[in-house]
Amino acid sequence: MLDKIDLGKAAKVAEKIDLNVLMDFVLNMDPKMMQMLMSQMGGGKSNGANGKTKELPLPNLDFYNVAEFLTPEQQAIQMKVRKFMEDEINPIANEYWAKDEFPHQILPKVADLGLIGLAYKGYGCLGQTTLLEGICAMEMARVDSSFATFFGVHGGLAMGSIYFCGSEEQKQKWLPPMQRMEKIGCFGLTEPEVGSGTAGGMNTTCRREGDTWILNGKKKWIGNGTFADVAVIWAREESTGNVKGFLVEKDTPGFSSKKIEGKIALRIVQNAILKLENVKVHEENRLQEANTFADTAKVLRMTRAGVAWMAVGCALGAYENSLKYSQKRKQFGKAIGNFQLVQNLLVQMYSNITACQTLCTRLSQMQDAGVMKDEHASMAKAFCTLRMRETVGWARELFGGNGILLDHNVGRFVADAEAIYSYEGTREMNTLIVGRAITGFSAFV
Repeated sequence: MLDKIDLGKAAKVAEKIDLNVLMDFVLNMDPKMMQMLMSQMGGGKSNGANGKTKELPLPNLDFYNVAEFLTPEQQAIQMKVRKFMEDEINPIANEYWAKDEFPHQILPKVADLGLIGLAYKGYGCLGQTTLLEGICAMEMARVDSSFATFFGVHGGLAMGSIYFCGSEEQKQKWLPPMQRMEKIGCFGLTEPEVGSGTAGGMNTTCRREGDTWILNGKKKWIGNGTFADVAVIWAREESTGNVKGFLVEKDTPGFSSKKIEGKIALRIVQNAILKLENVKVHEENRLQEANTFADTAKVLRMTRAGVAWMAVGCALGAYENSLKYSQKRKQFGKAIGNFQLVQNLLVQMYSNITACQTLCTRLSQMQDAGVMKDEHASMAKAFCTLRMRETVGWARELFGGNGILLDHNVGRFVADAEAIYSYEGTREMNTLIVGRAITGFSAFV
């Protein structure tokens, strides 16, 4: 035993403390006090009732085992996404979030995943289930909600508009290169003066002159808008009032974008204001199956369900970081995870996440069966984002002052949750969609 003692260190201690007094103090120490002292000295592990060191449980990211609804092949894809996010995105997320920049260098690696347009059939896409697509969105948002948003804008809103509303020729032209990420897309619906009221109050206009359409107006909060190769622009026809969709390429005369500065959420996402001044778009670049806002809603119904899954991921990331922190952070002589109030926070967070995971799982199953309606997607989006906001708030509370630092990731989740809470339809608008379905009365203004 004595040969394990560092005599040099012992000599330094003896210069400051009488070792005989120290040894008498330790020998007479209360066993509980001794255990507390050893716990403080023991690093990230915990001591059991018998004083032996025990391994603490790792975070269980799927408490009710919703991944059991995936095939082994699909589970492998989920793990592929998880590994990519942990290896490639997690190390750079806080850096690029702080810089308010997008890491363009990762795009070739994203393309190599081969998962863009995961649930679309044909055009180079895998034709997988929307359940798998949703779980993958959750895995992305668990590490970084900005990356999940980029993925959703490009593969969901932009490609989805072409997939659901484009002609076969348009699909063949655009979807394969977008799936390979040779072309990046964005989606222009929201406007500077019109957000929730876009369906009935869109200001961007289009008028036909022969085989050419003239577009005028502005779009705001357009993710990927600063660097997208093609923008899906929704505009109201001057003569009929019907909403139509157009594919506007980035170098089209009269079309410009300006980055929105000063965001406090999803800072990696490059949001822009798009400006259209007498932009000429040939008839072949009008989405041939988009003739009213009801066609736009087909796309939103799909992506709204995806945002519900992203909300689960954002909450899950906050919880995971909180649990790990509670097992390591020590106050009053032991890890804070030992305390009842901290466990209460963790269980409330975990309950929210599990409820939302199971709700989204059923929603995706309905979507795959072709029976999901607007009100189903709206309920999931409204409920899951509300529970997400609550969960990340509890995570910040658990961290105390450290919760506002990027160092522990939770501060980023708290900020990003505010954007997820609002986009793809606010809680209020989604509530009214559900309310109309269950009462038979429309309460929209």
